[in-house]
Amino acid sequence: MFIHADFSQPVIIKPEDYHWVKSPGGEVDRMMLDRIGDEKARASSLVKYAPESAFPEHQHPLGEEVLILSGIFTENAEDDYPAGWYLRNPHRSTHRVPVKQVV
Repeated sequence: MFIHADFSQPVIIKPEDYHWVKSPGGEVDRMMLDRIGDEKARASSLVKYAPESAFPEHQHPLGEEVLILSGIFTENAEDDYPAGWYLRNPHRSTHRVPVKQVV
């Protein structure tokens, strides 16, 4: 899957053009800003986490970046990132995500 993958071209996405996609387990709504690859992709997304959802450890071989719009992203049961936070995980990063209730 390639979404806005040509970084030599400008991209403008208006909120009314957002297309929300559920994660495979349904615990995250994602608006993909750019993506190079399928589920193990280099990805930039806006994300909304469902209350009290979690997903198992997984790897991001090409990295990922997310802006959290709702919910709390709790990475590796240690660090909490609520709505408004931006995260970028590097190539080959691995994490597990127990997500807490929506705030």
